[in-house]
Amino acid sequence: MRDRARTRIPLAIAVAGALALAGCSGGDGGGDVPAGGWQPDGDVTMIVPFAAGGGSDRAGRALAAAIEAAAPDVGVSVENREGGSGAVGYSHFLGRNGDAETLLATETALLALPASGDVEFTYEDFTPIMKIAEDFTLLVVPVDAPYQTCPDVVEAARGQRVVAGISGTTGLDNIVLSLTENETGVQFDRVAFESGGELIAALLGEQIDIASLNPGEVIGQLESGDLRAVCAFAEQRYDYGELQGIPTATEQGIPVSFAQFRGVLAPGGITEEQRTYWVETLRRALETEEYRSYVEESYLQPITAPADEFVAYLNENRALLEEALKS
Repeated sequence: MRDRARTRIPLAIAVAGALALAGCSGGDGGGDVPAGGWQPDGDVTMIVPFAAGGGSDRAGRALAAAIEAAAPDVGVSVENREGGSGAVGYSHFLGRNGDAETLLATETALLALPASGDVEFTYEDFTPIMKIAEDFTLLVVPVDAPYQTCPDVVEAARGQRVVAGISGTTGLDNIVLSLTENETGVQFDRVAFESGGELIAALLGEQIDIASLNPGEVIGQLESGDLRAVCAFAEQRYDYGELQGIPTATEQGIPVSFAQFRGVLAPGGITEEQRTYWVETLRRALETEEYRSYVEESYLQPITAPADEFVAYLNENRALLEEALKS
């Protein structure tokens, strides 16, 4: 089972890239919104299903700014509804069925929460609008920790308790730790937090030994020297200057990589006209300086997929996540 998971996850990322290229060439939802078509009547709410300060919060705020730049007549307010590793926010959003003036900044929890069996919704209960980027993660330790590499962390976990902080029980960090456990046979002692900001505080306060964090969440602490990255759970090293020296886990003999997607959902039950409006608005948002700055400052891969292509990506990765989260 471990061999299958290791070989299929890179394939999923490759498939996602191919879908993104197809989306950039035209894809689904084409054309401009017809004159007199549906438009929001008043402000739009962007729900973030995690606490302020983490990667999902930054994504939601960046998306709100990009939408406002792409559609100047639309104001977007961000509303954090954290709790239950994202379940609280997604469940609230489920109750907004038919409300096309509410959006949600989505990520891997959209698939991982249903895979955990703890919620009654799936992505099919919502309206996927656009995948806007992919985000990998780093294994981070305090600067004075004894670990210099990912294998050092694994070896420590063979003989002692290594406390790993995770942002929610179904997020990207829990997935890469689970895959690492599958590959190496060790077990980490997990402590769940609600955001990347809380994870960083716990690392700095020595409440936990290691944490998996997105580069955009932790770049400040890496640059200041307060924290240190021992590896990247990515297909290849980052091109970004500050991160080029961080080896991948695969380079160090632990073949684990997995991308968290970032995207936008509308509620279920909206009309085709409303869906088309949001697909076209997000297409324009991806061309704004706000979006480009967000991708660069958050160290993301700008691999996008609109509407039906986003649905295909979600369908492919649902099976992969279900396998990765098996224990």
